[in-house]
This record gives sequence, structure tokens and C-alpha cells, in this order.
Amino acid sequence: MKSRIVSAAIIAGSLLIATQANAVSGKDVYESTCVACHATGAAGAPKLGDKAVWAPRLSTGADVMRTSALKGKGIMPPKGGNSGLSDADVIAAVDFMISQSK
Repeated sequence: MKSRIVSAAIIAGSLLIATQANAVSGKDVYESTCVACHATGAAGAPKLGDKAVWAPRLSTGADVMRTSALKGKGIMPPKGGNSGLSDADVIAAVDFMISQSK
């Protein structure tokens, strides 16, 4: 019984490490997808780091902002137009943009 528990723990740990190794950082996602609009303000996108423009969005809460990025809002398509991104990648990008815009 102990060997099964140890084996399961080793497998779970290996999967966690593999997942973390494959994870893309929010900054990387921003730089590959989001930057097209959020660096220039194209189509009314809030520019990264513009605290005044981000303030009303930040007041809605991170979950609302994540949902908007995942599902799209206004002219922004779901996942910023990059359907190849995982939900976790999009959330990481939103979290990165929030951290840079507080």
C-alpha cells in the first residue's frame, strides 16, 4: 500500500513539474499576442502601464477582466484573437497586464 502511495506521489510531482516547464509566462503571452493593441492603444485598448485608463477596469476585479479576455469584449476577440492560447495562458497575460498597470 505504501509503495502505491509513494508511486502516486512521484507521478503527481512529475506531472506538476512537466506542467510548470511547459507553462508560458504572462509576459510572454502579452509580448506575442496582446502587445499589438495594448502597447499602442489600438481600437481603444488600454495601454499597458497607463494607470488612469486601467483604474476603472481594475475596479471591476481580476475575474471580470479575465472573463473579458477569454470571451472577448467590444472589438477585442476571444483570447485576443489567438485561439491557440490556453485559458491559463490568457489568464497569465491578464494578470501580467494588471501587475504592470496598478
